[in-house]
Amino acid sequence: MDYSILPAINATLNGTSALLLCSGYLFIRNHKKQAHAVCMILAFFTSTLFLISYLFYHVQHGTTRFTGTGWARPAYFAILISHTFLAIVIVPLAVRTLFLALRGRFESHKRLARWTFPTWVYVSVTGVVVYWMLYRIHWP
Repeated sequence: MDYSILPAINATLNGTSALLLCSGYLFIRNHKKQAHAVCMILAFFTSTLFLISYLFYHVQHGTTRFTGTGWARPAYFAILISHTFLAIVIVPLAVRTLFLALRGRFESHKRLARWTFPTWVYVSVTGVVVYWMLYRIHWP
C-alpha cells in the first residue's frame, strides 16, 4: 500500500490546527466564548488526527532523510529539534488546558493557555515548515 500521501495530509492537519488556534484566540479576545470553544475543540481534534496519522505513517514508512546542504541543513535541524521537543511538551499541556476549560476552571485555564497557545501554534506551524523542507523544496 502507498502511504506517500500521508505527509501532505499531516501538513494539512497541522496547518488547519494553526488556523483554528489563531481563530480561537481572536474569538476569545473579542469575548466570543462559544466560537472560541468550538475552534479550540476542533484544533484539539485536528491535532489528534494529525498525531494518529503521523505515527501510523512513520510506523509504516520509517524515517525520511533530509537532503538539503549548506545553510539549509543547520536551519532544518534547528527547526526540527525545537519542533520535536515542543511537540512532546504540547500533548500534556493541551490536554490539561482543555480539561480545565471543560471543568469550568477558567482562571486556571487562562493561566495555562498563555503557555499552551504559543507553544501549540509554534508546533503546528513548524510542522508545516518541516514538511515543506522535506518534501516540497528541491535542494541543490
